[in-house]
Amino acid sequence: MCKYLAEKAEAMGVEIYPGFAAADILLNDNKTAVEGIILNDMGVNKKGEQTEQFEPGMQFRARQTIFAEGCRGSCTKKLEKLFQLRDPKTNPQTYGLGIKEVWEVPKEKHQAGLVLHSVGWPLNDKGHENTYGGAFLYHYGEDLVSCGFVVGLDYNNPYIRPYMEMQKWKTHELMKPYFEGGKPLLYGARALVEGGYAALPKLTFPGGVLVGDCAGFLNLPKIKGNHTAMKSAILAAEAVAEDAFANGKEKKDFGTECGSYMDRFKSSWLHKELYQVRNVRQSFHKNFYFGMAYTGLTTAITKGLEPWTTPHQADHATLKSAKDSVEVPYPKPDNTLTFDLLTNHSRSGTTHNADQPVHLKLKNPSVAEEINYKKFSRPRGTVLPGRGV
Repeated sequence: MCKYLAEKAEAMGVEIYPGFAAADILLNDNKTAVEGIILNDMGVNKKGEQTEQFEPGMQFRARQTIFAEGCRGSCTKKLEKLFQLRDPKTNPQTYGLGIKEVWEVPKEKHQAGLVLHSVGWPLNDKGHENTYGGAFLYHYGEDLVSCGFVVGLDYNNPYIRPYMEMQKWKTHELMKPYFEGGKPLLYGARALVEGGYAALPKLTFPGGVLVGDCAGFLNLPKIKGNHTAMKSAILAAEAVAEDAFANGKEKKDFGTECGSYMDRFKSSWLHKELYQVRNVRQSFHKNFYFGMAYTGLTTAITKGLEPWTTPHQADHATLKSAKDSVEVPYPKPDNTLTFDLLTNHSRSGTTHNADQPVHLKLKNPSVAEEINYKKFSRPRGTVLPGRGV
């Protein structure tokens, strides 16, 4: 999809710079409007020192910047704080962790077009009180199987390991036959925004807009966000064209806020789709079975007509201490169906320069040691989607 759209965009004259990440937002002199982005500095070693290949990050200035960073983007977090797009106390976002594998299976076992979704086990097993999540398995292409497992990060047991939940899921008597005789080819993991409509921030600010997952347009019950991200970008582009460029007739000053974006969103099918399921994620806070019943009711019958919108709670607020929790048993990897983390990580295609700077830095290392480790035992590993631990 990305390759196809990139080719279409370049054919229209759009310049694409793959491999260059936006490191920071570029503000006007009085820091009241966005005027572009700044790329990462190149040629910096792991100690943060400039090497002979050092080049400062380029600055891209624009009358409007459309931020599409995905889940919890670093620039988006700064924007939310700077322009007060979200109140973290009354409107927190809620997240999930998705683990995915791609297998090649024997031709006789492949069922082209097969789609399976599951909920429940192992997330309703011992030690999983009110743990939200589910799985999928798709047969596609030439003897390929794509399977994945999503765990909501509002689980309350610090001994839960999302990566191992997926390994355990594959051992179920109903799932195991789909993998027999096959071999794993690819592995990946990513964070997901699960808050939906009820957790959307303000979408516009002077000089820019938010689209896709960095705003939170995922349709959680469907676990789908490509179509919603694309629609939000279309709406944003239309708003930018009209509000900042008068549909090509003039160029307004830097710092214009494209207010029609929100109006376009509210009058689109995207708003209707997300509004109908706005309370689904929150319903699972009560318990798994209530959440399942409510999801069926609101998606099949009421279609979101209930006259309330339930607020989210912050994921971290639900976590219990290790001493108040029970350890969760996981199967020992057999290297045929289930695998240890490092073995699977080797299939992710992830490559790093051994001398490159660390991109995740602790603001206060003592918190990781004195609170995360001593009080909660295991969540020290959950900050890395690729680890899924």
